[in-house]
Order: sequence, then C-alpha cells, then structure tokens
Amino acid sequence: MRIVGLTGGIASGKSTVSNLIKEHGIPVVDADLVARDVLKKGTGGWKKVVSAFGEDILQLDGEVDRPKLGQIVFSNPEMRQLLNRLLAPYISSGIFWEILKLWMKGCKVIVLDVPLLFEAKMDKWTKPIIVVWVDPETQLRRLMSRDRTSEDDAGNRINAQMSLDLKRTKADIVVDNTGSLDDLREQFRNVLLEVTKPLTWTEFALSRQGASSVLASIIVGVLIFKKVLYKSEFM
Repeated sequence: MRIVGLTGGIASGKSTVSNLIKEHGIPVVDADLVARDVLKKGTGGWKKVVSAFGEDILQLDGEVDRPKLGQIVFSNPEMRQLLNRLLAPYISSGIFWEILKLWMKGCKVIVLDVPLLFEAKMDKWTKPIIVVWVDPETQLRRLMSRDRTSEDDAGNRINAQMSLDLKRTKADIVVDNTGSLDDLREQFRNVLLEVTKPLTWTEFALSRQGASSVLASIIVGVLIFKKVLYKSEFM
C-alpha cells in the first residue's frame, strides 16, 4: 500500500489538486472533511466545543458557525489550543478509520490530504509528499478574495501555519500553483505519473499483509494533532 502525502497552505490550491487526484479514481482521505464531520450538530465533538465556547458560536439551525469560531481561535492562541485538545481525538480516529476502510477494500494507493502533514509528523508515513506552493503575496491576495476578509485577518490565518517556503523544502514533489489552472493541470500530469507508478515490493506487501503496523504508526502521528491541529485551515 502506498500512502501519498498531500499538503500545502490555506488558499494555495491544495483542494484543487486533491480534486484532480479524485478525478483519476485515486481515493483521498481529506482531513478537512473529517474535521467538519466531528463538528456536526449532536456529535461528541460538537457537544464539547459548545460546552467550552458557549452557544454564541451556533447558527440558528444549531450547527457551529465556523467563520465565527475561526475568528475566535485564530486571534487567541489559548482558545486555539483549547479547541485542539477538544477535537484532536475525534479527528485522529476519523482519519485512521478512513484509511483502514480503504485498506480493507484493497486500495493500493491512498492520498492523505492533510494541511498539517509536517506539523503532525505524518510525513514519516507518507511517500511521496506533494506540496502545493504559491508565493506569499499570491497566497494573501487569494485568501482575501476567497473569504472576503481583511488583510490582517488573512495574515493571521496564514501566519498560524508553517510557511509554504519551508514546506517546499521538505517535499518530494512541488506543485507551483502561482499560474493558471491550465498550468496546474500540466504539472499534474507529472504528479499523476509519480503517484501511480508501480508499487515497490515493500508497498505491495503492505497492501494487505503487514499493513497493520503502518496503520498503527499513522494513528500515533495523527494524535499529535492535539498540539497543532488548528494551525490549519479547517475552519
């Protein structure tokens, strides 16, 4: 089994690359989606967050107002750490079970889409690692346009993450997304060739037998979310 790491930064275009991967029939475990699921109304994560932050963070339908909660935690490190502690166990177990389900189906290649791949030390269990990169000015401009937010707010969210310049030094594959969508699609052809190349003997063995040890290592890695989870764009 090959577990490919996909990461980037907020407004870098990582989700676009993730969607291109899905279009080619490769399963993706999306940490953002897992994080959203654990905050749905009535879940254990929802109950803990509402208890800690109060009902003021709720919309009229009872769901968490994510932009409002995001403003609170990104402007207050202590609140962000609290949210980390509350949700990390739910998110880590959610990622683990998604990977396990795909392994049980016999998937030989899985892409793990995690904004905090390096911060959570999950890069140890993924190969190759793809980093979607843009320059800081482009990242700021795109985030302000996407979320219709101020430069200060956008800067706070970007600065809460590891810089893309540092992430690219840790990558096996760097996707430069400063250009057009056509430019991105052209680069993606090479990414696809790397991701879908024949499995090594070790990867082949882990497709079924022996994979439990790798999965156990991954769940240890995702538990590190307790410290770094909301330096991401989950909100």
